[in-house]
Amino acid sequence: GDVAYRDFWVGAGAPLTDSQSQFKMNANESRFNLKYSHGDVTGFLEMDFLGGGGDQRWSNSSHNRLRHAFISYKNVLAGQTWSTFMNTSALAETADFAGATIGIVFVRQTQIRYTQGNFQVSIENPESWGGDASQDDKPDVVARYNLKGDWGNVSFSGLARSLTTSLGNSESAFGVSIAGRIKTVGKDDLRFQVHKGELGRYVGLAFAPDLNNDKIEDTTSYLVAYRHFWDESLRSTAMYGYAEADVSGAERSQWSVNLFTNFTKELAVGVEVGNFSMDEINKDSDYLQLSFKYTL
Repeated sequence: GDVAYRDFWVGAGAPLTDSQSQFKMNANESRFNLKYSHGDVTGFLEMDFLGGGGDQRWSNSSHNRLRHAFISYKNVLAGQTWSTFMNTSALAETADFAGATIGIVFVRQTQIRYTQGNFQVSIENPESWGGDASQDDKPDVVARYNLKGDWGNVSFSGLARSLTTSLGNSESAFGVSIAGRIKTVGKDDLRFQVHKGELGRYVGLAFAPDLNNDKIEDTTSYLVAYRHFWDESLRSTAMYGYAEADVSGAERSQWSVNLFTNFTKELAVGVEVGNFSMDEINKDSDYLQLSFKYTL
């Protein structure tokens, strides 16, 4: 490819002078979790091994990483988990660990969330990426409304933030999101996300900063994925994602097609082909991935 590829695509990449190829295998995506429930109280902890470090000299000792750590009591949740701005059911099934990062909201962070029926509101950890995060003194605020039924679900979310520039000035930022999963024919489903506004770090992984030369990035992104079941177990997902930012001029796109099957209820095997593109500089990378996933 023309863009440096890592263990999984993170929404950006270093352009290469000459086209290169690479073969890699890793088990760092392995994760474990613990869940405790007692009456109205639930505690959840989850970790994986994508915290960095490790090489092939002897044991490839990769560092562990905290994914989730929260406590919930009745309608209140406190701790680190998926942002309330994110609809996890709209994520496509992919062999690539990070999935379709180009067009999605993908954020885990510490928060306090209140849920009442279909309505959710939260205050979440702020970070002015590209500005001066050390002077962030106001939390990010998220409001979300969920519609659910036998047909699937759709969420409507709004985000309000106060960003701090490198000079210490506060700038307001706002964004909206619509995302969901809709059942179609048989077991098939359509998953989609559309995001617009001053979303910065909330969109994709390292796609665009909140502030670029102290100017707030306005981003537009979307993703659509259709999953089709060939039989009870054999299934394919075809997806396309796109994102652009106004200040930096970044324009990225991604597509993939895969085939998954379950050898047992717990063991899923999949193969996927796809392409990541930095369209603003006409650079891209093709990829082929094989995935083995065992879930207890």
